[in-house]
Amino acid sequence: MRTFDLTGQKVAITGARGGIGSAAARLAAAQGADLVLADLVAPGETAAAVQALGRSASAAALDVSDRVAVEAWASEVGPVDALIDCAAICPFDDWEGQGWDDTFERVLDVNLHGPVNLCRAFMRPMMERGGGRVALVGSIAGRIGGVRSGPHYVMSKGGIHSFVRWAAKVGASHNVLVNAVAPGVVATDMTAEQSFDESEFPLRRQAEAEEIAGPLVFLVSPAASYITGAVLDVNGALHFS
Repeated sequence: MRTFDLTGQKVAITGARGGIGSAAARLAAAQGADLVLADLVAPGETAAAVQALGRSASAAALDVSDRVAVEAWASEVGPVDALIDCAAICPFDDWEGQGWDDTFERVLDVNLHGPVNLCRAFMRPMMERGGGRVALVGSIAGRIGGVRSGPHYVMSKGGIHSFVRWAAKVGASHNVLVNAVAPGVVATDMTAEQSFDESEFPLRRQAEAEEIAGPLVFLVSPAASYITGAVLDVNGALHFS
């Protein structure tokens, strides 16, 4: 068995248009996986990059907070061996501002209800087939209350960490393994307009998307065959600061 080989595996990745999701798609393809990709806007460029690596890829427009749409997409793509959910939003807004309550609802819809919708749609077929992998994206925000993020994002990511443990219990007896990573600040479009004092980071820099993609793809690889219910800290020791 090649420890990190995904040859013959079909992997669904959401939030695949850019950042961590796109990096995870390219890395999974490089390990031999075929991909079904989705984002709020269909991730055509990511699909093209995967196809350039010699793997198959489809791209769909999907709002993960819409249960009906998620279940329709899952039915369309059919059974998958693994799910990597990178879909998330992180508004940097004032919780005392007008309209913030509406933003709060949207953040929880995407960041927390979305993963529930996806797991509900994809885990049952995995359990019926006798195996599968799920990798979600939590955050250091769910560990220490965030670096710059607001309470809606912090609560949603803390919820991911708890949900991983619940889902791991549900899936374990069927060899469906559910885990997550907890990144720190990552250099993506989500954080591009924010300024950070990187001298305060233990590694003196932000993470690159590929550095989060690696652990995510590891969690759906044969190398992680005895890991479930874990939230891996991939934040350069920022959670110790």
